[in-house]
Amino acid sequence: MDRKPQSQPEADPKPQPVDAALVDVFGTKDDSEAMVVHGLLDSAGIESALVSLDAPQEVLPGVGGMVIRVAKENAEAARRLIEEYRTSAEQETDDDESEDVSGPAA
Repeated sequence: MDRKPQSQPEADPKPQPVDAALVDVFGTKDDSEAMVVHGLLDSAGIESALVSLDAPQEVLPGVGGMVIRVAKENAEAARRLIEEYRTSAEQETDDDESEDVSGPAA
């Protein structure tokens, strides 16, 4: 007599899609920028998925890019973190440009 152990749970017949509860929080055509933001979220403890939107360039030239998706409950925190990162990056660029404008010392 073959008996199946009673302690084994049965498999869920309808698995949920992996990205069902994910929302887009960032998009770019620059892969390196997407990787930086993905790392930023990861370092803050926010799990994210990096999704390629590449389209066949011979059919849709210039279409594509990368999107970062996070769980719906983390979306607000992720957007705030991305905005803070962008603001600080812009301020650093402005500071660098103002130093270069002064020109050489006489």
